[in-house]
Amino acid sequence: MPVGNRIFLKRELPDKELVKAFSEIPAANVADAMGRLCALHSDIKLMSSPTKSMCGVALTVKARPGDNLALHKALNMAEEGDVIVFSNEGDRSQSIMGEIMYKYLSDFKKIEGIVIDGPIRDIDTISKYTMPIYATGTTPGGPYKEGPGEVNVTIACGRIAVNPGDIILGDADGVIVIPKNDAAQILEKAKTIAAGDAAKVAASASGTVNRQWVDKLLEEKGFEIIDEVYRA
Repeated sequence: MPVGNRIFLKRELPDKELVKAFSEIPAANVADAMGRLCALHSDIKLMSSPTKSMCGVALTVKARPGDNLALHKALNMAEEGDVIVFSNEGDRSQSIMGEIMYKYLSDFKKIEGIVIDGPIRDIDTISKYTMPIYATGTTPGGPYKEGPGEVNVTIACGRIAVNPGDIILGDADGVIVIPKNDAAQILEKAKTIAAGDAAKVAASASGTVNRQWVDKLLEEKGFEIIDEVYRA
């Protein structure tokens, strides 16, 4: 098997109802339920204007910097409910896709979204469209089509590991990765956190929130509270 030039056509996928349930929870609440170790780096930002959160299953693509040949194969394979997640080894020199590829995925394939660890182009039009696309920025310089590359293998995107079929949840805050094998357990904890956060927001707005934990934690961590003016 030629490692570096592999296209796996099949993935293990989570239950569709499980995926749908995550779409109703803010990414931040789900991230808290996972120990806050699941969010893609903040370099990867929302570039379009979606009307809802992005929530789907990962169709992963690995490529060398600035090359999108394997990504074009993923375009052929993509189905409704997929989120294409593209690993670019952190390269920022070439755009990975533009409006033509975007519209094929959004209008014809009707996938859930795209996550690219690299730049895109045609931002003047893409920024107005509703399918979520996350990228690191823009550049007019286009990609190469030489390979190597792989589809549906484990990748690193935004410094986070992504496996084919993992649940990808994105909103205005950014993108998180939910391991498919742990998703059911994470969902229940995330629901509890989301409900608790709603109560905390209301308490904060009314000033009834209990802030005593701050001084208690500072004391436990060895902070010294000094009732004097600091003089340099």
